[in-house]
Amino acid sequence: MTSATHPEVAALLDRAHRIGSDPRNTNYAGGNASAKGAETDPVTGQETELLWVKGSGGDLGTLTEAGLAVLRLDRVRALKDVYPGAGREDEMVQAFDYCLHGKGGAAPSIDTAMHALVEAAHVDHLHPDSGIALACAADGEKLTAECFGGKVAWVDWHRPGFQLGLDIAAVKEARPGAVGVVLGGHGITAWGDSSEECERNALWMIRTAEAFLAERGRPEPFGAVIAGRRTPGEQERRERAAALAPVIRSLASADRPQVGHFTDAEPVLDFLSRTEHPRLAALGTSCPDHFLRTKVRPLVLDLPADVPLDEAVARLRVLHEEYRQEYRAYYERHAVPGSPAMRGADPAVVLVPGIGMFTFGKDKQTARVAGEFYLNAINVMRGAEAVSSYAPIEESEKFRIEYWELEEAKLRRMPEPKPLATRVALVTGAGSGIGRAVARRLVAEGACVVVADLDAGNAAAVAEELGGPDKAVAVTVDVTSEEQITEAFRAAALAFGGVDLVVNNAGISVSKPLLETTAADWDLQHDIMARGSFLVSREAARMMRAQGLGGDIVYVVSKNAVFAGPQNIAYSATKADQAHQVRLLAAELGEHGIRVNGVNPDGVVRGSGIFASGWGAQRAAAYGIEEEQLGEFYARRTLLKREVLPEHVANAVFALTGGDLTHTTGLHVPVDAGVAAAFLR
Repeated sequence: MTSATHPEVAALLDRAHRIGSDPRNTNYAGGNASAKGAETDPVTGQETELLWVKGSGGDLGTLTEAGLAVLRLDRVRALKDVYPGAGREDEMVQAFDYCLHGKGGAAPSIDTAMHALVEAAHVDHLHPDSGIALACAADGEKLTAECFGGKVAWVDWHRPGFQLGLDIAAVKEARPGAVGVVLGGHGITAWGDSSEECERNALWMIRTAEAFLAERGRPEPFGAVIAGRRTPGEQERRERAAALAPVIRSLASADRPQVGHFTDAEPVLDFLSRTEHPRLAALGTSCPDHFLRTKVRPLVLDLPADVPLDEAVARLRVLHEEYRQEYRAYYERHAVPGSPAMRGADPAVVLVPGIGMFTFGKDKQTARVAGEFYLNAINVMRGAEAVSSYAPIEESEKFRIEYWELEEAKLRRMPEPKPLATRVALVTGAGSGIGRAVARRLVAEGACVVVADLDAGNAAAVAEELGGPDKAVAVTVDVTSEEQITEAFRAAALAFGGVDLVVNNAGISVSKPLLETTAADWDLQHDIMARGSFLVSREAARMMRAQGLGGDIVYVVSKNAVFAGPQNIAYSATKADQAHQVRLLAAELGEHGIRVNGVNPDGVVRGSGIFASGWGAQRAAAYGIEEEQLGEFYARRTLLKREVLPEHVANAVFALTGGDLTHTTGLHVPVDAGVAAAFLR
């Protein structure tokens, strides 16, 4: 907060952070808050009434001053005189641009009129589950009166915009004792003459609604538990979810690739165990923020959790095709000339009784938020069914929101996706050195990454460095263990929906003359790199084939795969094994769209875990130099006279997977600054 921040803005931001930090009050990026106040106009020197309101797409809990739209209040209110009516109210959003103060801050949202037209210094518009439950109850207006008495009014459903702002302002004027309104099918709006009063009124409405639903609500609003249905225990449930996730992700990605998210939260499992869940799920969500991210309704598997896996998969494929046909029919029922093109017919939410909920989006955060929103929807359904019956807005109104030109314009303003957006990578040995550099580059290019390493602490540190669970997750893996590799891929499936890109990087090096190399040395070297990369690639191929989305497997091999150096029999032989695995797997997996390539680094000393673990000293001794001279020594013997760093290897991995080499497989890319003896022939 700078000293130049207006006091009303400071109060607004503090209030937004408190309200937005509690999911009972509003969902992520949902709702908005505003403040009005006077500031000197630098042009006229006169005091001017301003409106500060959360801009389009922002989040209350993390709102900053830069995220506020700043408008001249007199000009926004003057728009009432030129308002052409509800049939053309979208035009008013463009008119907000002519009301901005100075550069105007963030882009004004569709709800700006609500905040400007209501005669109150502070206004909060929120989407609490308890408030939406009343808003989506069949007799919501009656229940609102019973819940709040005369202190809260009811406003019939109207799509967010200028008309809704006029409607709320009219209620506020007609009901001077009211502290807020329930918006039919939508949420709540509260106000106050100060920030403290506004916050107090908003929280009073939310907590009063919660208490009303709890006290008046009937038990088991979702019906009885379905007879004969079993919810598996956590371990069994998660193994089943991991097996289903790649298949479901492939279905959700029929039109465009998606990243997945899974939750088996208790409210989800309870909802899916009850007799009424098919009826309620078919009604879809209601709050505009919800179904913009969850689509008009979810796909629901209509089989118990204990059917054979192949039976569940077959049924999901049938239901997916039916869903796509129904979604297209929904679009065609409501599209009018000028409607945006259909964005895709795949579900964003897939519900599997006994197992949990799979959600999808253009990145992990979007997929996770879709799941959070559907959990909000479950809470809304529970509340509405407890005191009445759940009655969301009409399907035609949902379509008007989902395919709103203003939403389409928001999508067009988004930046172009990065080259590896929607791709999920698993990198072995990613806790340090080359693996860490590869993971960093893949995340920077838009991928989600599973950081796999034998050292759990290193893996966790790298995952946190890369941005945490929306970007990267850590798994502990000994690549000689089939069980740990399987668990790593299960973790990837549960975290992101599957795996598209695998980098075999884990390794050690035993550098000894032939006569000093023991059978144990040989076996250890081959177990970790030859056997380990085989096991990882086999599990990767299994998951990639289940997804049907193609994929990439990259081996970090070595110049030593083709160059005969001294005192290095175990390491170099293992690298030759890996190099031929690249060729063999490229030949076998090509028909499934899976490309297999390798990179051959050399002399990666700085930042290397292998060199730091003693191999550097061994190699320096073999060449008769000091260990600290090793990087320089390797650089001098290259054609380019340049030292190779982990980042240079990461660059090669990205070059092979980033989209430009789509027709390349079975290739080895040298990353050695030019070692003529290792030229590929």
